[in-house]
Amino acid sequence: MSQRPQALFAMAAEHVPQVFPPEVLARLRKSVELDPALVAQDFTEPAVRDVLAETEILVTGWGCPPLDETVLDAAPRLRAVLHSAGSVKSFAGPALWERGIAVSSAAAANALPVAEYTLAMILLAGKDVLAARERLRASRAPAGWGLVPGIGNHGRRVGVIGASRIGRRVLELLRPFDLRPALTDPYVDEREAAALGVPLLPLDALLRSSDVVTVHAPETPETRHLIGRRELALMPDGAALINTARGSLVDHDALVAELRAGRLTAILDVTDPEPLPADSPLYDLPGAFVTPHLAGSQGNELTRLGLAVAEEAERLLAGDGLAHAVDPAVLDHAA
Repeated sequence: MSQRPQALFAMAAEHVPQVFPPEVLARLRKSVELDPALVAQDFTEPAVRDVLAETEILVTGWGCPPLDETVLDAAPRLRAVLHSAGSVKSFAGPALWERGIAVSSAAAANALPVAEYTLAMILLAGKDVLAARERLRASRAPAGWGLVPGIGNHGRRVGVIGASRIGRRVLELLRPFDLRPALTDPYVDEREAAALGVPLLPLDALLRSSDVVTVHAPETPETRHLIGRRELALMPDGAALINTARGSLVDHDALVAELRAGRLTAILDVTDPEPLPADSPLYDLPGAFVTPHLAGSQGNELTRLGLAVAEEAERLLAGDGLAHAVDPAVLDHAA
C-alpha cells in the first residue's frame, strides 16, 4: 500500500482517547487516513456506512460490533483488522476468515500487565500476606518482630496452567527469582517446555506439587470448571490459587468451600459471574482477595495497546507482514 489507506475506528467511542492518546493517534494517522471523530459503534449508521465502503483497515477495540456477512459486504475494500485489545472472538466470525482478511491483535501487549500482576501476587502469596493482613486486622497491633515459619519465596513451586501469551510471560518474569515454576498445557510438548525452561507436568501432578497455582488457560467449553472440587482437593494445605484468566475456569462453589475450611487461599481478578453478586461470600472470606478485573491494561498501560496498532499499520504501509497476526486455526483453544 503506497498511499495511506482509509481506516475506521470500530469500538466503544469512550475507548478511543484512552487507547489512542494524542501522540499515539498522530503516529497512527501517519500511516492511515482516519477521522478520530467517527467511531463505528453501529455499522448501520449512514455516516459509518459511507466510510465503510472505502475502508481498507478497521481499527477495532472493546465494544466492536460483530463483523458479519452484512458488514463485510458493505466493506468490499477491507483487507485488515487491527484489534487494539486481546481476544477477537467476540466480533470475528467465520466470514472474516473466509474472505482472507488479515487480523492482528494487541493480545501480546495486553499480556504484559496481566503477567506483572500475577508475578506480584505470586510473591505476596509466598509471604502469606493475606493471612498476615487478617491477623493484623483482628489484633489491631503488630505481633512484633520475629521469624515466621513456613513462609517465603525460596524454592517454592509455582504451577502455571496454560502456555498462553500471559503464561509464557509469567514464566519469563519468574526467572530471576528462587522459585521453581512448572507448566501444564495439553498443547505443549516436552521439547517446547524445555525451551521455556520448565518441567511439563500433567494437571493433577502440578496441582499436588505446587505452593502457588496460577491460571492462564483460555475460556472454552472444555476448560469450564477446569479447577473444580476434585482439582482443588489435590492442592496442598496452605496453597494459593491465582486466576487472571476467566472466572468460569474455576468452580466458585468448590473454591468457597475450601476457603471456608481455611485450607487454601485465592487471588481472583476474574470471577463467575462478573461482577460478583453483592452477597457473594468471596467478598468477606479472609482467604479470598478479589480485584475488579484490573490485571489487564489500565490507565497509562492502554497506550501500549494503541502503539501496537500503530506499529502494525506501519508494517502494512511498508508492505511487511503483521507481527501479531491472529491464526484462526488455533482460536478453538486460544483466548
